[in-house]
Amino acid sequence: MDKSKESTAAVMGSPYEFEGKLPLKQAIPLGLQHVLAMFVGNLTPILIITAACGSEDFAAIQVSLLQNAMLIAGIVTLVQLYAIGPVGGKVPIIMGTSSGFIGVFQSIVNIMGGGVVAYGAIMGASLIGGLFETVLGAFLKPLRRFFPSVVTGTVVLAIGLSLIGVGVGSFGGGSSASDYGSAENLLIALVVMIVILALKHGTKGMTSSSCILFGIIVGYIICAILPLFLSTTAVNAEGVEYTKAWVLNWDKVAQAKWFAVPKFMPVKPVFDLRAILPVLIMFVVTAVETVGDISGCIEGGMSREATDTELSGGVICDGVGSSFAALFGVLPNTSFSQNVGLVTMTKIVNRYALGCGAVFLILCGLLPKLAALVSIMPQCVLGGAAVIMFSSIVMSGIQLITKEPLNARSMTIVSVALGLGYGIGANSAILAALPETVRLIFGGSGIVPAAFVAIILNILLPKEEA
Repeated sequence: MDKSKESTAAVMGSPYEFEGKLPLKQAIPLGLQHVLAMFVGNLTPILIITAACGSEDFAAIQVSLLQNAMLIAGIVTLVQLYAIGPVGGKVPIIMGTSSGFIGVFQSIVNIMGGGVVAYGAIMGASLIGGLFETVLGAFLKPLRRFFPSVVTGTVVLAIGLSLIGVGVGSFGGGSSASDYGSAENLLIALVVMIVILALKHGTKGMTSSSCILFGIIVGYIICAILPLFLSTTAVNAEGVEYTKAWVLNWDKVAQAKWFAVPKFMPVKPVFDLRAILPVLIMFVVTAVETVGDISGCIEGGMSREATDTELSGGVICDGVGSSFAALFGVLPNTSFSQNVGLVTMTKIVNRYALGCGAVFLILCGLLPKLAALVSIMPQCVLGGAAVIMFSSIVMSGIQLITKEPLNARSMTIVSVALGLGYGIGANSAILAALPETVRLIFGGSGIVPAAFVAIILNILLPKEEA
């Protein structure tokens, strides 16, 4: 009897092991919390870029683009988890619409005058750029010597530092909210954070491993109950009435359709060199960021370094997934750093559990009403979880950097890359007098310049003799 139980347990696997199938009742909530962590971030870039295009034509197709974004994220995640030939690293990474391209895409929109043509140029550039990154991934093994743990660790650290600000912004209710930083938003976020920490470190089993999901559910419940005691609206300094950021928009759920078929190529690709060249450069940066994400995920969740095959397959999946996304009008699909933080925090790396999350994303792409239920999540609820997850990425970066004993050379690489590289990205106004191409590449976030400086210093600085 005992042997039978041991055998069953071995077959079913553990949530802390990549291989093995978990019971659905355990796998579904573990996968669902990954979706909740990235859902808003997966849709936000499309909302920003379609708004920048400023064409009335987008009012009709925006819903289709958002629907396709969820479908593509789910499909590409499954490829990353299970791999199709060389495409996919078989790593516990969730894929989604990249926010790293927003600065470049906004510039393209300005150059091309907006409208459907500008969005089409973005799709054409993304299609070619994805193929370019696929080639980079195929040749990643001979290039890996440029990415030792001190470099990838610095990139992961920069990723975490850049996301903490995003998490704190959500903690306050969303930086664009009229009641940003209100006591109500902060208290809701704080309660979510306390629930997560209490379940993570005060319980065992399912409640501990699914602490993020339960924390978010508690946040939803609080936001649903609060209107019974507090007003859902307020008046700003200009005397304009607004709805508070924590209010759940149930009308959005009611108006959403139950089922909708995704549209293929809702925006026809346009191939324009003004869009293609800067996007190609960004795909190089994306490849470096993906190497950092995979390295941080494997180090933080599995306590080892990523292999050449995992890194190469992961980057190839980035490229192929981005080109595939462009055919459905979706911006480039890359590894999601938010979910790296979740893996690092919970140590949940089971492929089947993450696959359940990917299937849920696909269902969201087919069932708009289900997608709407997740999309109404208040930013303060997400922020209570995000601050913890993003801080965990910082710790993964530190773990990678300190994998080998620190010497003067490695400390110089880390300190200069973060001081100069990340500092410039975080204070992009310093680049105002430089050419627009430089501002686009290095001014979007601290990740790109930090990665660039770390790679250059690793090449130029002589290695210390043992």
